[in-house]
Amino acid sequence: MNALTRFDPIDQMFPEFFRRLGMPTRFTESAPGEIRIDVTEKDKDYEVRAEIPGAKKEDIQVKVDGNFVSISAEVKKDKEEKSGGRVVLKETCYGSVSRGFSLAHEIDTARVLAKLEDGVLKLTLPKQEASSSKTIQIR
Repeated sequence: MNALTRFDPIDQMFPEFFRRLGMPTRFTESAPGEIRIDVTEKDKDYEVRAEIPGAKKEDIQVKVDGNFVSISAEVKKDKEEKSGGRVVLKETCYGSVSRGFSLAHEIDTARVLAKLEDGVLKLTLPKQEASSSKTIQIR
């Protein structure tokens, strides 16, 4: 059995308890999923691949501050109305998602490239050539 951490969702720790109460066994069913990322470091830049299914490019925001990158998106689902019948299972969702991470190098924000294809955001984050850090001599 795996040890639980404070980051484990409570619904995953006690699924049978919530099932007996007639509650969903995963609270995330009504909220959008998380942004999953892959980061690859190359000599002169970082390449980021972020999965954001259901998001349109105009609903995604990428911010770079020094070496910190944040990605946020509004995932929307068109309202669907049905006459007669009832919904038996619904796994689609809408809402906001965000993700932030730090890199080892500062990013040259003037040369960042971003492209969205099939729900996958691809970022090219060039490393800052001239570091803004400075070693201070103590006298």
